[in-house]
Parts: sequence; structure tokens; C-alpha cells
Amino acid sequence: MRNIGIMAHIDAGKTTTTERILYYTGKSHRIGEVDDGEAIMDWMEQEQERGITIQSAATTAWWKGCQINIIDTPGHVDFTAEVERSLRVLDGAVAIFDAVHGVEPQTETVWRQAERYRVPCIGYVNKMDRTGADFFQVLADIQAKLGIPTAPVQIPIGKEGAFEGVIDLVTMEEIRWDGPEGERLVRNPVGAGREVLAAGWRDKLIDALSSVSDLVTERYLGGGAVDAELVKQELRKAALGRALLPVLAGASRRNMGVQPLIDAVVDYLPAPDEVAPALGRHLKKEEDIPVPCDPRGAPLGLVFKIQNDREAGSLCYVRMYSGVLKPGAVVYNIGKRKRERANRVLRMHSNKSEPLEELAAGDIGVIIGLKLAQTGDSIGSEGWPVILEKMSFPEPVISISLEPRNLSDREKLGEALALLSREDPTFTTKESEETGQLIISGMGELHLDVLVTRIQKEYGLQAKVGNPQVSYRESVGKTVEWTERYSRVIAGKENSAELSLRVEGLGRGSGNRYASAVTNRAAPQAVYDAVERGIRGAFDSGIVLGYPCIDVGVTLTALKYSELTGTEFAFEACASMGFDEACRSADPFLLEPIMAVDLAAPHEFVGDVMNLITARGGQVLSMDSRTGSDYVKALAPMSRMFGFMTALRSATQGRAGFTMEFSHFEKK
Repeated sequence: MRNIGIMAHIDAGKTTTTERILYYTGKSHRIGEVDDGEAIMDWMEQEQERGITIQSAATTAWWKGCQINIIDTPGHVDFTAEVERSLRVLDGAVAIFDAVHGVEPQTETVWRQAERYRVPCIGYVNKMDRTGADFFQVLADIQAKLGIPTAPVQIPIGKEGAFEGVIDLVTMEEIRWDGPEGERLVRNPVGAGREVLAAGWRDKLIDALSSVSDLVTERYLGGGAVDAELVKQELRKAALGRALLPVLAGASRRNMGVQPLIDAVVDYLPAPDEVAPALGRHLKKEEDIPVPCDPRGAPLGLVFKIQNDREAGSLCYVRMYSGVLKPGAVVYNIGKRKRERANRVLRMHSNKSEPLEELAAGDIGVIIGLKLAQTGDSIGSEGWPVILEKMSFPEPVISISLEPRNLSDREKLGEALALLSREDPTFTTKESEETGQLIISGMGELHLDVLVTRIQKEYGLQAKVGNPQVSYRESVGKTVEWTERYSRVIAGKENSAELSLRVEGLGRGSGNRYASAVTNRAAPQAVYDAVERGIRGAFDSGIVLGYPCIDVGVTLTALKYSELTGTEFAFEACASMGFDEACRSADPFLLEPIMAVDLAAPHEFVGDVMNLITARGGQVLSMDSRTGSDYVKALAPMSRMFGFMTALRSATQGRAGFTMEFSHFEKK
């Protein structure tokens, strides 16, 4: 079994390649094209209209006796949460690179995500038939930008319009594709004019392998032949340890290169029991323990995605790490300490499904019937309460207001927003206390545009959309000691509390921190818990303008407790009021989100592009020149970047593009 993801920058050919994999493995009977809106994996109406992937879609194919669970992920930076949660549960990934543009900005982002979860990868250089394609330049780009040594297992025969096949450096054969859909592979010995080039690159492959494999070094130095089986065996070990990146070439749109890619998935990517066991926190023992991939073990799985289905309700995508789950079984939500029943267990093929008799360790499937489960929840049995590591998602950085047309729609709109925010952890909703408006927040303008369109089309709700607003943050500039007293008579009973706090600003990116320095435990633990609740609640409600606080440290330094009048309510309220007053005296200031902007423009427009960025308060960090285009990296404040795409297109005749993702918060 292989659990793999297809990841890359937007428009590198992820869905196109996945469609070919499904066709050649016999899972589908025709090739669906993204450009025609007929791709099987892009099943949402939004995806078909826009020609981009928005939600990661799962499917299963079979190849040479091997079960391959595939997740096709989005490439647009606004949907980075879909990539994050997919990589969390996958054992391997195929990184697709555009042969013309090489390593693009979002490629670097998804590569860092894969690195965080230690996911072994293979590389596939797509679009070898495009003008400007350069396989060897992409190899250099990968090593320079991603910092991993490459091991090309193929080199292309020709390029651009003359691309006709590849030379397999493992078996030293030429591979070409024949038939109306490229379903027939034709293998021949290496042609006379290409023998020297192929031998040179095979030596480089052996050289790269010998740097990580003693066995290959001994065989090579001993004068013995390094045969194809040894190369595959040692290359597999190197790929599993992320020491080398095996790289293949092809042109998926022209049905060239995909079958050897599926072979490489089987040859070089791990089975679920070949990766390091997942780590879980045993709640009773209070220690981290490994979770071996064993179907005979106690059941344990991770809910990594929730999708709402009108007929079936919540579809919970689950990766099983241990044991077996059967339809009708009672499932224990370990974090929430609640029992639920798994009514049905399904295997997904994009938006279609087939019933499963069981979901065993290492497999990925969907459970219907779990009403309480959320993304990141661990499910299993009460006898083995182990929580798997949760996923971390980036903070939303852009907000807009939504107003229903009439009061009767308001409740329906609230329900629709609740369902969408359950599906997408980077989408949040709240009601503004001052204006009563519904405020929705997300990762970018496209993200919110897609969600608003879904509300209008899927739920039939027309809502007025306000202008985008930036989600600022607040912090403090100096350290302040503060004592707060609280006394109220409520329902004839006096409630009183007194405590002292120290509030200080922390370094950017440190997060909020609460600690208690009170050693004399005169008050019960519930009182200290109430103080912590009050402080943590106050972090979210802001200081002056009501934006959430970040990088603020709060220490409880003293506490006075009376058995007669001290209550949990009084201490929670006292802590919240004390925090507000202390922060107002500690030079509070506003922080604005700064975005990392990556631009690509033809050489003649690069000056105009830089002017556009600097005019919006941006700072150019670097410029990289490549065939046909210049690439500019910059930082710019989010508040000045609204409508930037329109300005960029008009300044460059529509020939430049850009991607933008959140970088950090900076003092305004």
C-alpha cells in the first residue's frame, strides 16, 4: 500500500497528472481534462468553473498489485490548509515541478510543509514539451532552493516541441509512448547519438547514490556492475530517509511520462509500515509513545478533514494508524471523551464512494455518523487513550462582512457558515459586538470569494458583501505591574477578589504566555484555574481596538483569597479587568500583517513591477533572472495589497503574475 499526495505550485499539472494515473491504472475509462472542466478530481462546481483545485480530493487506484491512495492537493496559497492536513497523514508525496519555471514560490511552501512532517518525496518535472523547458536547469533550481541533492532516474530525449521520450538511467533504455492516449510504452536500447550523455548522467546517479550508500560505493570501487536492482534498492532507502530526491521527466498533457511515475511511486515511496511510527500522547501515563502500524493493535485513527454532504451529513476523512475499524462499531473520540457510532465506512473516489467492510491500519477512508468529530481529533478506544499530534494551521489575515438580505435568512446564513468553518480550519466567523455584522475571515481574497460563492450557490443564500478588512493584532511595549481589586454583590452574596499581575511584551512570534509565580497556595486550585481562564479569554478580546493580542506575557505575582467572599467568578472577572488595565498602561500598539509577495514578470516589465510594490509600501528583497522572466521577492503590508492584481495586469499587459502569503506581524 502507498499513501501519496500530489503537491506543487498552482498550474504545474497536479490534477492533469492525477487524471492520467487514474486512466492508466484502470480506475477511470477516459481522461478528464482540467481545461474542459471535466477532471474527475475537480468535482466541485467552483473548481470546474475556475479551472483550479480548491479542496483536496482522495481516490484509490491499483497498480501491479499495489494499492495507491492518492490525495490531489490545491496549489493556490489561499488553500494551504488543504495541503497541510493532507501531508500530515500521507507517507509519501510526488512533488511536481514546471519544466519552464522550476521551483516556484508555492513549491517552496509545500516543500517546507512536507519537511515538517518528514514526508519522503519523489520529483516529477512536467511540461517538458513547453517552450523554454529545461530539465537540467530545474535540477539545479531544486538543489539551490530546496536544499536536497537530486538523483535524476531519467533524462529527457529532446525538449520543447522536440520532446519525444526519456532515457531511463536505471535500466539504460529509451522510453517512448504510443497509442491514442499514450497507453503503450515502447522501450529501446539507448540511441547511438545519446550513449555518451546517458552514460555521463548514469555516472552522476551512481555518484549521488554512493554518497549515501556504502553498498554502492563498495560495488563501484570493486569494479563490479551496479545493476538496476541494486540502484532501485539503495535509491529507495535514500528516498525514505529524505537523503536524495529521485527525479523523473514527462509531459502529462501529452500523455508522456506518467506510467514510469506510477512505477516510481511503488519503487521509491514507503508503505505505511516502512515509515517511523506516529507519536501519540498517552493520557493516563502522561508520556509520548510510538504507535506502530499494526492491524492487530488497538484501533487509533486521526480525523484529518471534514466535508459536509447534503444527504449523508458529515464525511469524516480518517487515516488509521493502528487496529481496524468496522461499520457499526462504537468509536471513542479521545480528546472530547465522547462515544459515537461509525454507521458506515467508505472508500472515496473523488465525490463518489464505495462501502468498505473494514478500515485497517495504514489505510485512508471516510466514516459517516460522527457528529462531534473535528479536524485533528484522534478516535479509537477507551482502553487505549492516545492522542495523536494535532495539525497547526495559519491564522486568517483578511476579513469581510456579510449581511443577509432579510432576518429570516440570518439563521440559515449562520448555519451555513458554521458548516463551512467546520470543513475549513482557516475560515473563521464571528459577530461584531459594535455593529452586529457577521465578519468572516480567511487566507486571502480568492479564499473568501470562493466561500461567498459557495454560500450563494450551494446554500441558496444571497448576502451583501462588505469591503475586505485587514485582521490587525495588538501588543504591548513595556513591562507593567498592576494590582486589581474586584467586589460586587450579586443576588445578595458578596463576590470579591484581589490579585497582582505583571504584563510584558515578548519577542515577535513568541505567542502569548501565562504563568503563575504564586508559591503560597492558600486558595484552592479552582481559583487559579479561574484566573488563567480570565487572562486567556482577555488575550482574544484585545486591548484598545478589540483585535486579538499577540506576544504578550502575563505573570500572576500575588493573590489574596477570602474563604467567605472569594469565588471563581470574581477571580475570573478580576483577572480579565486587571489584564485590560495593565495593558492600557503598557504602551499598547497595533501590529499589521506583512505579506511575502512573489512576482514573475517578463524582463521588460520588471521595473514597473518593482515600482508598483514600492508605491504600496513594499520592500523588494531579491530578484532572480531566468529564461523569459524575472522573479521578484518582496514584503508588503496586507492593507495596501487589495486590488494589486488589477494594477499589476494593467501595468504589464496581463503578462505578470504573483502569489502572496502571510509572513509576519509588524508594528504599524
